[in-house]
Amino acid sequence: MSRQQDPQNTDINPFEDPAVLEHSMEHQQPAMNQLYNPFEGGRGPPPPYQTAPIMTTPLPPERPLVPSVCQNPRSPNEQRTYGTQKPATILTADLLRQQEELEKKAAELDRKERELQNAAVSSSITVNNWPPLPSFCPVKPCFYHDIKSDIPQDFQRTVTVMYYLWMMSSVVLFLNLLGSLAWFTVNVDAGTHFGLSILWLLMFTPCSFVCWYRPLYKAFRADSSFNFFSFFFIFFVQDIVFVLETVGIPGWGFCGWISSLSALKTNVGVAVVMLMVSVLFTGSAVLGVVMLKRVHSLYRRTGASFQKAQEELAAGVMSNQAMRNAAGAAAQNTFQRN
Repeated sequence: MSRQQDPQNTDINPFEDPAVLEHSMEHQQPAMNQLYNPFEGGRGPPPPYQTAPIMTTPLPPERPLVPSVCQNPRSPNEQRTYGTQKPATILTADLLRQQEELEKKAAELDRKERELQNAAVSSSITVNNWPPLPSFCPVKPCFYHDIKSDIPQDFQRTVTVMYYLWMMSSVVLFLNLLGSLAWFTVNVDAGTHFGLSILWLLMFTPCSFVCWYRPLYKAFRADSSFNFFSFFFIFFVQDIVFVLETVGIPGWGFCGWISSLSALKTNVGVAVVMLMVSVLFTGSAVLGVVMLKRVHSLYRRTGASFQKAQEELAAGVMSNQAMRNAAGAAAQNTFQRN
């Protein structure tokens, strides 16, 4: 028996509602295999693209900035430097250090200026101070000698070494006198040797200072070519004398190696004293040769020449009043004879 359905008891499907079906058809998207084909007739344009709404979370309300107690307020015109800004204490220390350096440089410049002024005054008014004799001595100093103020700084060491060389040679000549005296006490035949040692001490000590040290001093002080040539000629002779002193030929007044070895036959103690003098003579000779080469190398750097030496000699002769009078008298006599 078939079941009869009562129209009043029929179940109603809510999804078959015409309004629901119409709404679902409007929002139904085509499948991937049912894309829009423009060449297919009978179909309308594709549905417009619709973006899904973006859900955003509202930001919390901004809080007013509260200035910190430790922070310093800045002016609106102040420029900010990030990463290179130093604290105020460091900047103040740098400024103080720079100020101290500037003050030191200013003081150094003032000191040098005073030294130059004093040097100018002392150069205009120079008082002889060498040899350093006591005030009660009737003999007064004859030369002005000040290496630090007269000689340029590049040549001060060379001039100082030459001054010590002159002093060493004088001391060695005095010791040579003592050695010759000791030899004369044990050998009567050494009287001539002892007498010549006195002569060499009295002659070489002042003459070496005047003849080769003073020209060297003047040459470096005034860049004088004439004084350079005078020094080279006379000091070359001095080196030859140093070599003769080292050799020590008997009877020449030098306690060199030959005389010292000869004294071994007479007295060993006297020979030892003379050998010590021979060693000092040898040192003087070696140092003299080394310094001659040293001064010659400096002379080539100064730009001096033989032509300048001739010009300086002519200028010096013409500046001397006595030489000018003598030259004028000679020219007048020649004119009268003619």
